[in-house]
Amino acid sequence: MKQSSDPVSNLNLQYNVPLPATAYFRHVAPRTAEQQQFVVESRGKIESILKRDSDRFLLIVGPCSINDPKAGIEYAKRLAKLRDQVGDQIELVMRVYFEKPRTNVGWKGLVMDPAMD
Repeated sequence: MKQSSDPVSNLNLQYNVPLPATAYFRHVAPRTAEQQQFVVESRGKIESILKRDSDRFLLIVGPCSINDPKAGIEYAKRLAKLRDQVGDQIELVMRVYFEKPRTNVGWKGLVMDPAMD
């Protein structure tokens, strides 16, 4: 393992590969019309609740961070089923971190270390 010039920070860091720009991902995996419509409609519903134009309850839930993509997708599917059941009263929104922005020591998140090494 390469020694860092800083004897305190990033002691276990083996390498750092910058992430591609967001525009690259938009190019290689563009949103579908259905995905775009879902986002627009969801934002409208949330705005309506926040402005008190709707009497529905806004509930934002989710794991602290994702370390297993398959488990994250399973969680989202279960939440979507529950959302269908309670949607007339509650707007369920899944939120998740793919990085751990406040973590200074330890695993920084799936985006920073997808192999968890």
